[in-house]
Amino acid sequence: MDTSLTRLLCSAALAVAVAGCDDGGFAPDDPGKLVLRTVTEDATLPAITVNGARLHAETFGTAGNPMVVVIHGGPGSDYRSLLNCQAFAARGYFVVFYDQRGSGLSERYPGSRYTLTTMQEDLGALIAYYRRSPSQKVFLLGHSWGAMLATSYVNANPNAVDGLILGEPGGLVWRDIEAYVSRSRSFPFSGETINDVTYLDQFFTGRDDQHAILDFKLGMAGGTTDGAADSPSGDEGPVPFWRAGAVVTRALFDLGKKETPDWTTNLVQLRAPVLFVYSQNNRAYGEAWARRVSAPFPVVRLVRIADAGHNMLTFPRGWESFFPVAAQFLDSLR
Repeated sequence: MDTSLTRLLCSAALAVAVAGCDDGGFAPDDPGKLVLRTVTEDATLPAITVNGARLHAETFGTAGNPMVVVIHGGPGSDYRSLLNCQAFAARGYFVVFYDQRGSGLSERYPGSRYTLTTMQEDLGALIAYYRRSPSQKVFLLGHSWGAMLATSYVNANPNAVDGLILGEPGGLVWRDIEAYVSRSRSFPFSGETINDVTYLDQFFTGRDDQHAILDFKLGMAGGTTDGAADSPSGDEGPVPFWRAGAVVTRALFDLGKKETPDWTTNLVQLRAPVLFVYSQNNRAYGEAWARRVSAPFPVVRLVRIADAGHNMLTFPRGWESFFPVAAQFLDSLR
């Protein structure tokens, strides 16, 4: 993104926030004045309450059909970029989307309320909420961090699902996660992308409880880096999203550094087949890394998605390559 455009967007956001304040003061953390409202602020949004959290969620297809739970990346992103997956409903699947707690349009919490285990428990509670019978098959479709979360869930519950589709999880053990994040965010220090991101700090700072300000900053940073010419992701452009989740992003990364998780310890018990996809154009990933990360799965099929970047489920070229492979995989397991 051009620096002048980023600055224009910042200025516009400031103007809107100021103009929208009833008392004429600057209150960007008021609901709806800087970022979209969450489900606790807008009762018209589709939502469910599971595991004590109010989550933005919606479904497509017939409730009793085999379930496909779509798990977004981040942490701290949302499911807007994965809405192409609605197409599975036309093939006879019940497709479930949700924004993870603290992410997208779901409820916000203090950083201390997030744990890696809680994220797994939310996923399990969501499956239980929508599942109509014990015989209804359940498939997980996770992208990036969402693929890591899906793996952490089946590592703890190896008999809970009937199949997984995983798109470029950075790693399944902490050392691999750190290595991939380092490669995927390796921008030139003097490049325009870094300038665009750091420019925001001149105007927006915020406490941990000022979610709107922090979410706005993270969203602007993501909008600048995703699809940038100097990004290794290989994406065609910025990834669409509703609202970033800054506090959950920081909390889960901090927990990762502290706990150094290993989500492969029990995968030998997993009998569900795995379709593991990686993109042709993501310079930070590649076939060697895909083989390394997918190695712990007992039953796994590795597929390269041609002419696509990391967000291969979002943009037309990647989706057109991904969907037939994923649909065939699911159909073989129903």
